[in-house]
Amino acid sequence: MSVSTAAYFARRAAQKERVQILYRRALRDTLNWAVHRHLFYQDASNLREKFDANNHVEDLDAIDRMIAEGEARYNKWRHPDPYIGFSWSLASFLSHCPLPLSGFQASKNQIS
Repeated sequence: MSVSTAAYFARRAAQKERVQILYRRALRDTLNWAVHRHLFYQDASNLREKFDANNHVEDLDAIDRMIAEGEARYNKWRHPDPYIGFSWSLASFLSHCPLPLSGFQASKNQIS
């Protein structure tokens, strides 16, 4: 295998990884915009069609341009307030170290 062939395959592998990361990010962000699951499924299908439309492109420079355009479009339309799921580690922390109630003071009668 020549150096140019190895460089070609390395560049293609890097491009495939960037496309996969972009697709996963966009798909996760679609969940932030969709209120109901049936809306998410339609948006996810549309997103997949956009990615599949360019699946046939072989020119490395064109692929790099499309990835850059896709990343720019994703950053422009990314949800400003993404949903952050429940964290069990936070729940475990709060159950072991409960936060004191504001304005609550224990008297001697309540402690005994």
